Amino acid sequence: MIEHVTTSGIFTLDGEDFEVENNIWIVGDQREVVVIDAAHDHQPIAATVGDRKVVAIIATHGHNDHINAAAALADALDAPVWLHPDDLMLWRDVYPERPPDGALADGMRVSVGGTSLEVIHTPGHSPGGCCLYDAVGGVLFSGDTLFRGGPGATGRSYSDFPTIIASISDRLLVLPGDTRTLTGHGDETTIGAEAPHLPDWIRNHG
Repeated sequence: MIEHVTTSGIFTLDGEDFEVENNIWIVGDQREVVVIDAAHDHQPIAATVGDRKVVAIIATHGHNDHINAAAALADALDAPVWLHPDDLMLWRDVYPERPPDGALADGMRVSVGGTSLEVIHTPGHSPGGCCLYDAVGGVLFSGDTLFRGGPGATGRSYSDFPTIIASISDRLLVLPGDTRTLTGHGDETTIGAEAPHLPDWIRNHG
């Protein structure tokens, strides 16, 4: 079961503010779930979760718009927050006094409600960026690594275009073409829809 919540708010990086709408994905069954990216406002997320157990609140990366509701949601639902340690410097910008509760690692598997999610470390948009892959269901939760229309933004602190291209090429585009790709912002896509455009992304960069 995949449930979708959207919230809106401000993404702040390098002294600039941007209004954004974020996708929050809730994966599991009627008993237990994980929450992927607790963005902006914990209340609609908590309302969707209801009284189910939250195995973890997983941050695909540490940018503030993906974690700024994580602490409030964790407190409301008595759930741990997990983040890849390479993004701890971004986390500390939002929560200087509160560390994450657990660390994501490449190849780690998260089991919830009969679904197994594999953590795929995909740096580039941020050093600790990760995607979550449900091989059985054919679903990728791509965070801000891959969108409909191209890779996540680079050009700001801690991001790198060649790194994100390598992550997408080596780790994501090797997945089956019909893999449903649920993104951190905007509309969903598939691996097969994006793969042919890799040369264009590289050519058009800069």
